[in-house]
Amino acid sequence: MAWVLTLAILFFATAVSADVFRSNSPHYHSLTFVNNTSTRGNAMILPLFFKQHTSKRLKDHFFTGRHLHASTIPNARMPLHDDLLLNGYYTTRLWIGTPPQRFALIVDTGSTVTYVPCSTCEQCGKHQDPKFQPESSSTYEPLKCNIDCTCDTDREQCIYERQYAEMSSSSGVLGVDIISFGNQSDLQSQRATFGCENMETGDLYSQHADGIMGLGRGDLSIVDQLVEKGVISDSFSLCYGGMDVGGGSMVLGGISSPKGMIFTNSDPVRSPYYNIELNEIRVAGKKLPLNPKVFDGKHGTVLDSGTTYAYLPQAAFEAFKAAILKETQSLKRIQGPDPNYNDICFSGAGSDAAQRSKAFPSVEMVFGNGQKLLLAPENYLFRHSKVHGAYCLGIFQNGKESTTLLGGIIVRNTLVTYDREHEKIGFWKTNCSELWERLYLSPASPPLPSDTDEVNSTTGMAPKLTPTGPPQPQTPGAGEVKIGLIKFSMLLTINYTELKPHIPELAQFIGKDFDVKPSQVQLTNYTAGGNETLLKWAIYPAQSDDYISNSTAMKILSRLSGNQLHLPDIFGSYKLSEWSMEPPPERSWWKQHYLALVIAFVVVVVIGLLASGGWCIWRRKHYQAEVPYKPVDSVVAEQELQPLQN
Repeated sequence: MAWVLTLAILFFATAVSADVFRSNSPHYHSLTFVNNTSTRGNAMILPLFFKQHTSKRLKDHFFTGRHLHASTIPNARMPLHDDLLLNGYYTTRLWIGTPPQRFALIVDTGSTVTYVPCSTCEQCGKHQDPKFQPESSSTYEPLKCNIDCTCDTDREQCIYERQYAEMSSSSGVLGVDIISFGNQSDLQSQRATFGCENMETGDLYSQHADGIMGLGRGDLSIVDQLVEKGVISDSFSLCYGGMDVGGGSMVLGGISSPKGMIFTNSDPVRSPYYNIELNEIRVAGKKLPLNPKVFDGKHGTVLDSGTTYAYLPQAAFEAFKAAILKETQSLKRIQGPDPNYNDICFSGAGSDAAQRSKAFPSVEMVFGNGQKLLLAPENYLFRHSKVHGAYCLGIFQNGKESTTLLGGIIVRNTLVTYDREHEKIGFWKTNCSELWERLYLSPASPPLPSDTDEVNSTTGMAPKLTPTGPPQPQTPGAGEVKIGLIKFSMLLTINYTELKPHIPELAQFIGKDFDVKPSQVQLTNYTAGGNETLLKWAIYPAQSDDYISNSTAMKILSRLSGNQLHLPDIFGSYKLSEWSMEPPPERSWWKQHYLALVIAFVVVVVIGLLASGGWCIWRRKHYQAEVPYKPVDSVVAEQELQPLQN
């Protein structure tokens, strides 16, 4: 009996503990950061999303959808991810094929073709998601050779080839398949032509993103194809996050222009790129002594979301540099973060936006129609990666080129509308992390950013193939979203060997700023490289709680999005990024009924022990009753001895 009870106890304890472990184990997805300082990059803000397909209900609660405008023509509203200076680009998600295969693509207004690595590519790098498998898509068709395309040597299939200024290149074949735009989009999935890469070189080979989403002017551009089909109006918009906020938002199709948006003409005949009529630049209200024609050389003044910084012709750069140095004499000039570059950097300016605005002058770009775009310091500076509170100029000389190239840094925290139909580009200064609320598009809190390293899967959260309208709010359980985990990454300008002894201390500072217990802040991974260390953190609920309260979560996210931590100087400068939230792990049947099962099991064991004890007592008494009692002094009959047998 006892061994049976022992086996039962061991079996029960093993089953429960194993199930609890499975339920509580966090699902970590690696995050890869690329310190890409090349001129290929782009930008944006932060809709926050739970990345698991089981969390759609939670996402819908955070995002109360409403149409962007009253037009009957739909648009594709899409979140953007990554960070302008940390990654060198910004990406969006596209799904290609049936069933859909997901890809993270760099949003690039300077490219005219959308492409992803093909499963047959042997000269493609290792990227965020698996390669596209044409053979796995029931709707894929190769684009056969015709008079409107460049054909392969066998003249069987159309091909493409693209080369970029930083000496990277992409080439492959063209195919047609169904492309989907995600769950925020009102636009149904569409058949479109895209590139299936057979070779990559340079930054395209080494980057983490899968490929490029071409938004430029051209027959292969995804915008041109959708406009040609008549499914969107001839316009799209991008909104770039600020200096301390990664991610962003984009819309394929038209939106109503917000009040206060300024416009400048964009002449498609002038150049194949998105150009604007820039006439002058003012620093601290003073016009630079330049002829307006300096901004009209070669391709003119070009906006390129695939470029990180801004580049001026030599004369314009020298005048701009002199004006900035004149207005920042109170600051200390220091060496740049990379000794290979002669960056112009300053220290002593402070770390928040208000301090930057006091230390650095305002800059204005004046367009041909007289309208002015105000540039805050975040629009022409980037943080020094090795000195806290120091900044460097993000505007450079464009070599001997006469083209003025304006990259993503110029339009951080700016909604940019590329109104191709009316040949103009609009600018609206705003906080891009609150874009939808500021456009009166949604009364709810902004959606939450998805992780950038989800696994490419046809069984994950697939996009809507036939959207039926914006998602409706749903209120789970007690009226609030249950958040089981908050993850974020922190890039510190300090060697890991020096940092390692101070990790517990750093966790305490993080817990104090986030108003949680230090035990809730756990380091999950780190990547050391030279004088920089990338730390990955996770914030768990308190031991007595099953989830993090909404108020605490929103406070934490607010600090993450604002890059607001108060750390001692021993940790150097820091950058927060790639934050995401996950719902609590689903409770299995075992865990839901754990307490009841334990109580029932204890009761059974107690009853069993009592029964066993009672049975033993009864057995003992019964045995004693069968053996007659004989007094000690009773006479025993003498027994005759038997002789031994020989």
